[in-house]
Amino acid sequence: MGGRIKGDLEKYLRQQLDLGFKEIYLPFESTPMTPPKPRTLPVLSIERFAEAETLDHLYRTIKDCRLCPLWKTRTKFVFGDGSPEAEIMFIGEAPGRDEDLQGIPFVGRAGKLLNKMLDDVGLRREDVYIANILKSRPPENRDPEPEEVEACEPFLHAQIKLLKPKIICSLGRIAAQTLLRTKMTLGEMRGRWFDYQGTKFMVTYHPAAILRAMNNYESLIDDLKRLLKELRKLRA
Repeated sequence: MGGRIKGDLEKYLRQQLDLGFKEIYLPFESTPMTPPKPRTLPVLSIERFAEAETLDHLYRTIKDCRLCPLWKTRTKFVFGDGSPEAEIMFIGEAPGRDEDLQGIPFVGRAGKLLNKMLDDVGLRREDVYIANILKSRPPENRDPEPEEVEACEPFLHAQIKLLKPKIICSLGRIAAQTLLRTKMTLGEMRGRWFDYQGTKFMVTYHPAAILRAMNNYESLIDDLKRLLKELRKLRA
């Protein structure tokens, strides 16, 4: 008997749902049973993150971002690292494997080389600020897709606005081409100063490229020295 009643009830409920009723009245109850509302993913408000007053506030606002599909494959959101009062900001294209695991930019082999090169010219990593255009790692370290850049670049703009660096240094061709909206080669961009939203902008090699061709080590060192020389001018 119990099984038949259960079957009749299930049949009745399916019929009511098929008819489009949002409230289902059971024959033996006077209180309607309303199906639960479907759960929705949290929406990231552009106004909310744009109003962040500190880098830490910005991080807490955007760290659970799901504006592009990369959130499904990332391990950690890679925001940025360094001094909130830094005069120099380094920007790469996207996190790699080690960065994805630790949630900190430039901590793998390329990051360790960058630390050494900064030390070679008298800079400390804790005195600069390092970030990437993308905050989530693309699968297999592939190049960023346009829609990923479109979703993530406003976060970088917010970081720059809060940091107010005197100089931005792009690490690598892809980051430079993306930020400057250009198809110029790395060779065409190196050795020149650009303006990026009112901030001095220079382009140099990505440390990962130096690992593949150590003969360019001194060239990157020269770029860093030129950066420091320009910084001293801006301070004067």
